[in-house]
Amino acid sequence: MWWYNFLSWAGKKMMIAANNKINLTDERTLAMRITNWLASETRHYQILGERYYIGEHDILAKKRTVLGQNGEIEEVHNLPNNKRIDNQYAKYADQKNNYILGKPITFKCEDEEYIEKLNKILGKRFRRTLKQLGIDSINGGIAWLCPYYDEEGELRFRNFPGYEILPFWNDRSHTDLEMAVRLYLEEKPNATSEFDVIQKVELYTKRGIDYYIFEGNKLIPDVTKEHAAYMTVDGKARNWNRIPLIPFKFNGKEIPLIKRCKSLQDAVNEIISSFKDVMEEDTRNTIIVLDNYDGQNLGEFRKNLAQYGAIKVRSADGAKGDVRTLRIEVNYSNYESILAIFRTAIKHNCRGYDYSDLNKAAADPNQMNIKSILSDVDIDANDTEIEYQAALEDVLWFVNKHLGVSDDEHDVEVIFNRDGIINEVDIMQMLIAAGVRIPNELLLHQVPFINNVEEALDLLKKEEKEALDAYGGVMPDAGGLPKTANQRSTRPVKNAGGTVYGNEQQRK
Repeated sequence: MWWYNFLSWAGKKMMIAANNKINLTDERTLAMRITNWLASETRHYQILGERYYIGEHDILAKKRTVLGQNGEIEEVHNLPNNKRIDNQYAKYADQKNNYILGKPITFKCEDEEYIEKLNKILGKRFRRTLKQLGIDSINGGIAWLCPYYDEEGELRFRNFPGYEILPFWNDRSHTDLEMAVRLYLEEKPNATSEFDVIQKVELYTKRGIDYYIFEGNKLIPDVTKEHAAYMTVDGKARNWNRIPLIPFKFNGKEIPLIKRCKSLQDAVNEIISSFKDVMEEDTRNTIIVLDNYDGQNLGEFRKNLAQYGAIKVRSADGAKGDVRTLRIEVNYSNYESILAIFRTAIKHNCRGYDYSDLNKAAADPNQMNIKSILSDVDIDANDTEIEYQAALEDVLWFVNKHLGVSDDEHDVEVIFNRDGIINEVDIMQMLIAAGVRIPNELLLHQVPFINNVEEALDLLKKEEKEALDAYGGVMPDAGGLPKTANQRSTRPVKNAGGTVYGNEQQRK
């Protein structure tokens, strides 16, 4: 029954959580956990997400097969075997990453001096690392940020993909990290001047990093590296009070994006490849029927047809030779229809959007249409932002330790400036209707062909000054004549008798 299967699954999850409490400092136990993790479904999908993002899809292993003489499937090599990739997955992965991290994040705090220091540490280099971390978390469901000190004593950050880190949590919600293993590959020269690939292991605990080599499902201490602390202060080895690995989760369940759409992406690749195969099978689009063929076998017939474009037929025993064909038509619209269905399914399952939807909505879609189109990607971004906000709090903890300030000393707000689509005309009209005045400098920043806003403002001031000088220090009204503060109008007024007054004041 389903409930029995569910209880079994839940029981396994509880056993896994309980196993985290075992003595992991034992090398044999730790080696066993690493071995199980390397073969786990979780890591499989993390690597799969990375593979599909860079274009290494399962279609590349495609083979053309036929039914053999014994009714068994046999591979054939004389048929077209196209392996075409339409990487919709990478499109939506980049779309999600740029939607939430495409624009720099903003830190807000009342202490401007602290914000200045914060922006210096978490500047452009950090934001570049964060953007790469974002795509790693989408591909693997989770990615890791590691703070460290460089040779000059500066606080830096590097990112690790999810398939390199085996975490051990103290809680089921995966918020309290007890320890972690990093496994990565490294090339080592051998006696033949070539390179062997070895598996290196770094064990992160609160007391520092231990180094091992993972070989034959066993952990062997790395004699080239000794136990190391996370940092050195005044020549002394120091450690933080927590593991310097910060998890950035794509969602609360740490589910990779590829898990939502792999089968659909494979189907798109198969349809495109199959269509290309059919189009290249020139002679196989037509079944040729031979009567009294003057040749030895069908292989010779195929060769003659391909080489000379002609064949010989003869009459024998009163039977007239002939060649007839049965034409097989390839219906392109069938491929196009099913391909459109799968691409739409990928969009919905990846919770993305397509710019062509804006054209379908209207020639100039209003803001409500745009919000409707972006609803799916917004839902996903909300979930991701919650996880990233929690992760950035941990980042600020390490930054504050570096600056020597207390966490309670500064209340920092982290703002994600999402890179969405807006109808600027609608927004401006709403602001004008609400009586909001926007400074010219901010408006000029939005003009695409203005590269230097300061220069544009200087030119505007110069033009205003020239206009004032031309009219004796008085700005002209709509009619082009000077207007002073005590004048209602500077336009000439005639009375009924034709007398011209300088303005309305004189007439009165």
